[in-house]
Amino acid sequence: MSNPVIWHNPRCSKSRETLKLLQEKGYTPDVRLYLDNPPDPEELERASAELGLGPLEMIRRKEAPAKALSESTPPDMLFAAMAADPILIERPMVFYKGRAAIGRPPENVLSILD
Repeated sequence: MSNPVIWHNPRCSKSRETLKLLQEKGYTPDVRLYLDNPPDPEELERASAELGLGPLEMIRRKEAPAKALSESTPPDMLFAAMAADPILIERPMVFYKGRAAIGRPPENVLSILD
């Protein structure tokens, strides 16, 4: 079984719950602490494609830096903003075999697992 990858923030309860759910389902996820090791804009663009979401949908809109972003912000600028300030990235994201899901709620990730 290949390992799913979780972009994890241990301070976030949904992220902790999603990691626990993956482990309970028998997976040993590769954990990326994305606040310490942020994805670059290209990784975020691939994540957008795997999630089937636009970049604005990947942003935590309640975070202060998000206030300057809008529907009219070009996608490349949105990806760059998330890479520069990873607190903007919706969490947790799980990637598995070319698919991805946001674990809000954690059960969302079950749809991409075997």
